[in-house]
Amino acid sequence: MGNGTSIGRVRGLGSAHEGTHHWVTQRLTAGSNLLLMLWLIVSLVLLPDLGYGTVQAWLSSPLAAVPMILLVITVFYHFRLGLQVVIEDYQHDETRIVLMTLLNFFAIAAGVFAIFSILKIAFTAATGAAV
Repeated sequence: MGNGTSIGRVRGLGSAHEGTHHWVTQRLTAGSNLLLMLWLIVSLVLLPDLGYGTVQAWLSSPLAAVPMILLVITVFYHFRLGLQVVIEDYQHDETRIVLMTLLNFFAIAAGVFAIFSILKIAFTAATGAAV
């Protein structure tokens, strides 16, 4: 009973030959979440008020909408990576496949809904139409 080959231990490769890719990806999304959340907090603090009209006008700018969409993407991807680890660690029967499928559907659906909402606010504010 060993821990794999010597070169496998050096490269950090497990039995699936994935290595540390999942761990590194989760850390990168956490870092980008931190930076984008700091941007969001600072941006909201700098607004004169937090009324719907002010936030809608702010979000209609590409300099606000694009980072907001990036924030949604990284948050939901980080969410999916974290729950994937929980499901893989604690589910060992066939329900793991069902849970992973539901997790993927939920993360994609919620992310698409959030991005659609951002784009709707951005484009309707730009045209001056009522929401």
